[in-house]
Amino acid sequence: MPGFIHVDIGADDPQRAADFYRRVFGWKVRKLDGPVPYWLLVPPAGAGGGIARREQPWQTAIPTIDVASAEQAARLVVEQGGEIIVPNTTIPGVGKLFTFRDTEGNVLSAVELALGDAPAPTG
Repeated sequence: MPGFIHVDIGADDPQRAADFYRRVFGWKVRKLDGPVPYWLLVPPAGAGGGIARREQPWQTAIPTIDVASAEQAARLVVEQGGEIIVPNTTIPGVGKLFTFRDTEGNVLSAVELALGDAPAPTG
């Protein structure tokens, strides 16, 4: 059954935000290499998170739901009155992700995980 597995946090200054969560909560933080700067957050328990530079007004804290099929989930979102904001995108080492707005205007993402685990922060 699908469940929340990640929270994406939009930030005007991602490094400042990463430092905040590390210092306040003691979470491990690792900046990923790649075309888009992204910081992974790993609390000691519960769903992990990440920080990216805010590029759109709707980018605040975005929970991510684990789904078996990103294509099927996106189709159901639209059928049930939701709106796709960012279509299915393959993220190497992670899986297929899309972002949507639900019927109440909330923004969430859903991911069909790739085989294996997403990269985990160290140190």
